[in-house]
Amino acid sequence: MSRRNIEANPLTDRFGDYLTRIDDALKRELDLYSWSEFHAPLRYACEGGKRIRPLILVLSSEAINSKKVSQEAYLAASAIELLHTESIIHDDIIDEENMRRGKPTFHVKFGYHSSILTADFVLGVILNIGSKLNNTQVVNELSNAATRMSEGEMMEIKLSKASGLSEDDYIKVLEYKTAALFEASAKIGAILGNATDDQVHAMTAFGNLLGIAYQIHDDLIDWNNEDKLFNMLVRQNHKSKEFVDRMERLYQSYAAKAKNELRKIQCNSEAARHLEHLTDLASVQV
Repeated sequence: MSRRNIEANPLTDRFGDYLTRIDDALKRELDLYSWSEFHAPLRYACEGGKRIRPLILVLSSEAINSKKVSQEAYLAASAIELLHTESIIHDDIIDEENMRRGKPTFHVKFGYHSSILTADFVLGVILNIGSKLNNTQVVNELSNAATRMSEGEMMEIKLSKASGLSEDDYIKVLEYKTAALFEASAKIGAILGNATDDQVHAMTAFGNLLGIAYQIHDDLIDWNNEDKLFNMLVRQNHKSKEFVDRMERLYQSYAAKAKNELRKIQCNSEAARHLEHLTDLASVQV
């Protein structure tokens, strides 16, 4: 069984209190639509998952302003998780995945038509959250992330049909498809924590680099079970151990760079140490 189909969250022991508050905030937003036919399917779509992206947002906010994490941070974290959920629904359709988080994927459970409509409904929920945040900068970052993620998915589709694939192509897709939401999470957290411009810049770079490292590491774990761009690179390199080892070093390099950016923030809070812990990807992915 692929690793993605094992239902577990390795972050629970260390970040249980944060995750509970994130889930509570997410439930509050979803329950506003308890009258809707989309409510139960949305609850299904949001079940499970590590919540690493909303966790990064909350920790980034607390790392900047350790005295108080605003309710806005948890509200924004809900929007981040919903944007991730929306992307998963579409991604699983495109990749023809049948299982995720130990259960049938959304389109297998509810059908293709319902999946497309539910993903559209999620965007409406995110827009509603954005209106309550009353912060144009945060809403702009959510919009940019959604746009870049879609661009990354389109890039991947086109490259998967191309005759050749370079490592630069692969990294570019990761920057858009995966790192965009990591970057937005860290940046929004910094903004809501009233960070300085330099701190926002460093936190943004941290999120971007961590997102790339995260996806390379994820691809390394599952490359024998999935048929994606990383697998194309592996095949182009004759499934050589040398290539896989080089990609292992590449993810470690991105994770180290992310940690260096985090140190530029110059805060010694527990939340900052938590963020540094997240750069140890072996401890946050199963």
